[in-house]
Amino acid sequence: MSQQQTIKTEAELSGRGLFTGLPATVRFKPAPAGSGVTFVRADQNPPIRIAARIDNLSKRARRTALRNGTVAIETVEHCLAAVRGLGIDNLDIELDGAEVPAADGSALPFVEVLREAGIEPLAGEREVVQIVEPIRVSDGDAELVAWPGEPDRLDIIYELDYGADTAVGRQIHRFTLEGDSFTREIAPARTFVTDREAEQLRAAGLGTHLTYQDILVIGEQGPIENAYRFPDECVRHKILDLIGDLMLLGSPVCGRIYARKSGHNLNHELVRKLGEQHSAAHLQALLSGVPKLDIQQVQRTLPHRYPMLLVDRVIEVEGDRRAIGIKNVTINEPFFVGHYPRQPIMPGVLIIEAMAQLGGILLSRKLEHTGKVAVLLSLDRVKFRRPVTPGDQLVMEAQARRVKSRTGEVYCQARVHGDLAAEAEIRFMLVDAEPN
Repeated sequence: MSQQQTIKTEAELSGRGLFTGLPATVRFKPAPAGSGVTFVRADQNPPIRIAARIDNLSKRARRTALRNGTVAIETVEHCLAAVRGLGIDNLDIELDGAEVPAADGSALPFVEVLREAGIEPLAGEREVVQIVEPIRVSDGDAELVAWPGEPDRLDIIYELDYGADTAVGRQIHRFTLEGDSFTREIAPARTFVTDREAEQLRAAGLGTHLTYQDILVIGEQGPIENAYRFPDECVRHKILDLIGDLMLLGSPVCGRIYARKSGHNLNHELVRKLGEQHSAAHLQALLSGVPKLDIQQVQRTLPHRYPMLLVDRVIEVEGDRRAIGIKNVTINEPFFVGHYPRQPIMPGVLIIEAMAQLGGILLSRKLEHTGKVAVLLSLDRVKFRRPVTPGDQLVMEAQARRVKSRTGEVYCQARVHGDLAAEAEIRFMLVDAEPN
């Protein structure tokens, strides 16, 4: 395993957004080990942080956008590809507008400013998402197939096919991400559209500020008032987009990927499937390992006792950001006596209570030295997906959304055999702890 990395000093890049045309400045800042890549809308008060994760994806056409509440950041894929290509794991990316600057439509300007800032190793091993089983996603004749490959290496074969009667035609490129191969072979490849697509975008009010020098527009005879950087620049840019979208897993992906005519939507679907595969393998390893908090430690954290203590152990804790806990559901639970005698089902309110208790454990790590305790305040977006019955193991996950001086918000999920059983957004009121 290699060490995590960030940048040594801050760096800046300014320009106009590819789709909106609005001016913006992006500022790259070093970040500590384990923090990942986070975008920050610095023009908001207070600044809004949006982790580069698939959970924060906002559906858009022809680009990748992230959202936190009503605040979004558009066209992040070229920037994220540069981050992956340089092997950077932790970075804060501040932005004073809604769209990342397009620069020349490639990842090369981002690579250049990040390299100028310098790459610095951190005290922490890099976590890699290894593809362990084949996965295929498709949409019509477009497809993505991922399967295991060399450890700690990403190999991509991309087949682009616009048809024999177009200037783009059919292009195939094989790429291995290692050393400075990304900077040489992929980063310079620019965004491209056909002249017909360009007309459609302008008619929709997008990219109206762009000239033929700002974006690669391909007519019947090739680039209009421009020239290719590579004979197969179009397929190389598709690989660039795929590398950037894969960064939404939160860790570098290693394995082999074959792509045919895929775009951002299919890339995102592959990221979701890879995330599910990685989470399942990670969870299995946690379940067979030593818990972070056993039942004695849980009891020292929570005031609940039988029959209302609904967390048996905590198997993973990531600082004060995320926790995974277990509730083993047995036929001996007292609520099964009356719910229901002939068809025992765990009451939904108790599933919510179990998730809330895990959320309280998570918040307690932030509140440990503040003299505050978390008390359930409200519930939102509560959904039950499947029944929980005797013999099931409820695997709960709590993610801290925001914690203020008086309130805290946690998003929780509960799963059985990997299937979602319940989810909820839970808000807590932070009150003064009673003296011992």
